[in-house]
Amino acid sequence: MFQITRPDNIPFQYRLLVLALIAALLVWGVLVTLRGLTSVDADGVTVRGAFRERRRAWHDIYDLRVEERPKQGRADARWWTWLYDNDGRRVRLPNVDDWQLPDLQAEIDELRALAAAHRGMAWERRPEVEARIRLRAGHRKAHERAAIGAVLAFFAGLTYLMWEVAVGDEPHPLLLLLCVPLAAYALLVTFLRWRASRAPAHA
Repeated sequence: MFQITRPDNIPFQYRLLVLALIAALLVWGVLVTLRGLTSVDADGVTVRGAFRERRRAWHDIYDLRVEERPKQGRADARWWTWLYDNDGRRVRLPNVDDWQLPDLQAEIDELRALAAAHRGMAWERRPEVEARIRLRAGHRKAHERAAIGAVLAFFAGLTYLMWEVAVGDEPHPLLLLLCVPLAAYALLVTFLRWRASRAPAHA
C-alpha cells in the first residue's frame, strides 16, 4: 500500500519549475501589452513586439487583412489586423484591432488606399502568394496542435512524477518533464506539417 502525496509534499524544485513557467508567461503577456506598437510611414510598417522590432517596406507587403480572432473573450478585441508579406508570412499589427479602432475595416481600407502610391503596385491577389499563405497557415496550425500535445505530455509527466515520489520510486524529472514533451512535440509537428503540405490547395 502507498499513500498519494499531497500538494504540500511535492518536492520544492518541481513546484518551483511550474511557478517559473507560469511567471514567464505572465511576464511575456505584460511586455506584449506595454511594448506592442504599430507605426506607419511613407516607407512601410514597423511592428514592435515584446522583445523585437520588425519593419516591412511597402513593396514587400502583399496585403493587410482584418481577420477574426479565434476564441476571443467578450471584453477583448474580436478582430485583429495581419500584415502578409510576399513570402506568405504574416505579422500581427499590435493595437490595430476593433477594440482600439471601432471602424477597423474602414481604417484599413483607408490605409491601403494611402499606401498604394508608395507600394508601386496594385493591391491584387496573386495565386502563388495565396498558396504560400495557405501552406503557412497549415504549418502554424500544426505547431499550435503540437504545442498543445506537448503541454498535455508535460502535465501527464508531472502527474506521473508525483506518483513516483508518492510510492517512493526513483523520480525521473528530466525524462518526464523535458524529454517526453519535446519528443511529443517533434513527432506531432512533423506529422501535422506533412499532412498540411499534402492537403489539396483551394483557390
